[in-house]
Amino acid sequence: MNELNTSYSTDHELLAIVDEHDQVIGSKTRREIHHEGLRHRAVHILVFDLSGHVCLQKRSLNKDVNPGAWDTSAAGHVDFGESYEIAAVRELREELGISSIESLISIGRLDACEQTGWEFVQVFAIKAKRDLSPAPEEIEMLKWVSLAELDRLLDDDAVHVTRSFRRVWDCFKASELGPAFLAQACD
Repeated sequence: MNELNTSYSTDHELLAIVDEHDQVIGSKTRREIHHEGLRHRAVHILVFDLSGHVCLQKRSLNKDVNPGAWDTSAAGHVDFGESYEIAAVRELREELGISSIESLISIGRLDACEQTGWEFVQVFAIKAKRDLSPAPEEIEMLKWVSLAELDRLLDDDAVHVTRSFRRVWDCFKASELGPAFLAQACD
């Protein structure tokens, strides 16, 4: 399911290796960490418009993991020496061109496991206008969907969705902050 595409360079991206408690114990390149199945850190950000629709990204076909799969609005690794929050801000800027982050909130966290690619994942949500600027090297396309459409999409086995995204969405729905944030997005 995690088909690798070696055309996307990961040789120079330095990430923290973490233990089972998410404590930094070293660093290696992204390629080494993925190849060796080591625990590391990532962020996933759900971007909502003011009417409560969520933005999905279809991953670029050049990505090394899950090329062409539907995923959260923005996501990425936490670089070595970087916090989860700084990584989320960086990913929003790099992938979607979002620089205003006043409404960014932390929703929850996923423990590292096989389904997350051995990533500890911090889940964030943000409200934004629909005038996003997707990075073509990262994103094939964006799609805004209602929550009902998203649930149908996730139930459709024929649609290629990352395993992490399914876990992130469950985290959002189970969070006390998620529904409150969504209610504010629709005000």
